[in-house]
Amino acid sequence: MSKIMANGTQLEYQTFGDANNPALVLIRGLGTQLVDWHPDLTEQLSQLGLYVVIFDNRDVGLSEKFGHAGVPAFKDVLAGTVPAPYTLSDMALDVIGLMDGLGVKKAHILGISLGGMIAQVLAGEHPERLLSLLSVMSSSGRPGLPGPTEAAMAAFNAKPPTTEDEAIQQTAEHKVVFGSPGYPESLEERLVDSGLSFRRGRNADGVARQRLAVASQADRSELLKTISVPTTVIHGEDDSLIPLACGEDTAALIPAAVFVPVPGMGHNIPRLLVPEFVALVKAHLGRLP
Repeated sequence: MSKIMANGTQLEYQTFGDANNPALVLIRGLGTQLVDWHPDLTEQLSQLGLYVVIFDNRDVGLSEKFGHAGVPAFKDVLAGTVPAPYTLSDMALDVIGLMDGLGVKKAHILGISLGGMIAQVLAGEHPERLLSLLSVMSSSGRPGLPGPTEAAMAAFNAKPPTTEDEAIQQTAEHKVVFGSPGYPESLEERLVDSGLSFRRGRNADGVARQRLAVASQADRSELLKTISVPTTVIHGEDDSLIPLACGEDTAALIPAAVFVPVPGMGHNIPRLLVPEFVALVKAHLGRLP
């Protein structure tokens, strides 16, 4: 792993495969880190002939923290009376800066959850830098879409852990709530790397600021209508956090987007799902002109 200055922000990143191959940049979701990508996923994606780039978003993991910005009240940011410390557009520019630093002129962009929102903004605001877009388990943010299940909302708003043991236990519990029922994980799998993530750079205030970035650009429906890059929207039929209807809406708003619902998939990409997910990425690449 290495560090790079991107958009004035220090980002931790890692690459897989030949840098001469077409690039695929993977963008993580809220509060998660590059170590949360399953190793099988990055390996199998690189075997498709891709130069795979993963990184920690700003404010999490080993990337730069924005503690100096504080954490404004969510309601004030929603009301527009106080600006968010940074926006989805700022986080999209981080990706552009990362690409610049790696000498990548254009890339396929794949984002999950919050990362899907950042990817959407990238495609809408910087289409000249994209080869294609994959928006996964994400949403347009359009008002009126269904929200999380009661259990998912409770887990999403759970008190942040303060010790490594609490982090491990909470991660194991949340993976049951958010997980993919068609691709169950053993207890051991659910515990893997949760302690590492906590030690590596868990940052509750950073997660709060990332949520405020979403609030700053909550409804992206009009932006999505302008996206012109080839797009595939992938969404789990059993997603308890961002329901299937949100993926359907995203695909309906993006011109010519292909929508792929995945039975048994929830709000994660566990090991057993990796081969099928990689096949979906391969199919997406095969549809490109």
